Amino acid sequence: MLDLLITDAAVLLPDGTVRSGQTVEIENGIIKDVRPFCGGDLAMEAQERLDGTGKLVMPGLADCHMHTGQQLLKGKVLDALPMIWTRIMLPFESTLTDRKMELSASLAALEMIKSGTTAFVDAGSYHMEAAAEVYVRSGLRGLLSVSTMDEKGLPDSIAQTAEEAVAQTDRLYDSYNGRGNLKVAYSLRSLISCSDELNQRAAERAKERGARLQAHMNEYAGEVNYFLTNKKMRPFEYLDSMGILDEDFIAAHCLLLSEREKEILAERNVKVCHCPFSNCGKGAPDTPSLREKGICIGLGTDGAAHGGLSLWNEMKIFRSVMNVVYGSRLNEPAVMPAEYILRMATENGYRLMGEDGGRLEAGRKADLITIKMLQPHLYPTGNTVNTLLECVTAGDVCDSIVNGKLLMKDRKVLTLDEEKILAEAAEYMDREMKKTGEDTAAERKKVS
Repeated sequence: MLDLLITDAAVLLPDGTVRSGQTVEIENGIIKDVRPFCGGDLAMEAQERLDGTGKLVMPGLADCHMHTGQQLLKGKVLDALPMIWTRIMLPFESTLTDRKMELSASLAALEMIKSGTTAFVDAGSYHMEAAAEVYVRSGLRGLLSVSTMDEKGLPDSIAQTAEEAVAQTDRLYDSYNGRGNLKVAYSLRSLISCSDELNQRAAERAKERGARLQAHMNEYAGEVNYFLTNKKMRPFEYLDSMGILDEDFIAAHCLLLSEREKEILAERNVKVCHCPFSNCGKGAPDTPSLREKGICIGLGTDGAAHGGLSLWNEMKIFRSVMNVVYGSRLNEPAVMPAEYILRMATENGYRLMGEDGGRLEAGRKADLITIKMLQPHLYPTGNTVNTLLECVTAGDVCDSIVNGKLLMKDRKVLTLDEEKILAEAAEYMDREMKKTGEDTAAERKKVS
């Protein structure tokens, strides 16, 4: 018996074409077949069935860089520059508890499922075991990390030595790597917050375990200048000199790259992730150059504190940024084609994670979503791929499937209690608003 049978649907094929009237068979978490629909399909046995009429079946989206630990910071970062990391984000993460992380992960999982994200890379925070428990229940495919830093002066609640920082990831790896649809990666939260010892220890442990290693890279001018001043090398040159870079290294952001660093990325087969909305406040990546060098590039949201977890938004923003910075200068409006951007959010994202998904074809992991196409803002269309990029929003996602299992059916999340989670979120917000009100009143009294 099949795990899941989707009948009479349009499908988005790996070559970017759309074929209507198709049946998708899923067995043991794998796409078994994609073929023309026939009347006999309605009599086939399957544990779950989906009527694909009016829907488009496509690969699920992969968020290659997000922060579960910043889910409760939504709305607190925009227009708060400069130094939001040291003034807002780091102080907040130092106050996280298991309870806060459970709520954060529950909200993040709901948001990802409902917006069509089937796989994600968490860049690392604290109390990640609490987050992992939620993500196992959610059914999402995830690559989790722990925030790894050993610089002096961090808040006592998160201060660690290099040995303690790596041991923290070891514990998460031992407990959750391979549980549900989760894997664990090692991380370097920020190179200027990590000692040489920590960089080396984390890289060695990742290699020992065949795990990914990820880091925020070349995001700020101050970061690049730090390495030029103290190491006489740029950040990627520094990591390469230590033998850390390889095909399992995930580099988030990568906004300020020298030509030599781009060559190093290509030579070492490093994977890159851009976060368009978050990155707009710092710069535009030279994605056309990276693409020409054959570098695998994915897309990320950078977490809810940077505009939410919708990759549909990120794709639109990315296309606009590429056109403004490169297309207009070259008089080339298709400098970053819609089909390629969609591939960044699907196939490239899965490749970055080391997963055999992101393509709708037999033999691939069955991580799929459906889009309700028969709507005024989507239908009719002369080019479905263009319309997916230009017009689809998170609310157009009908069904979510990971490893052949339904996580959402007709917009109803099946693996998590949405009503309960939102009630807990409302209670949290009430407490925060009361606290803020009390703080504001105290400040007014002090001034008077």
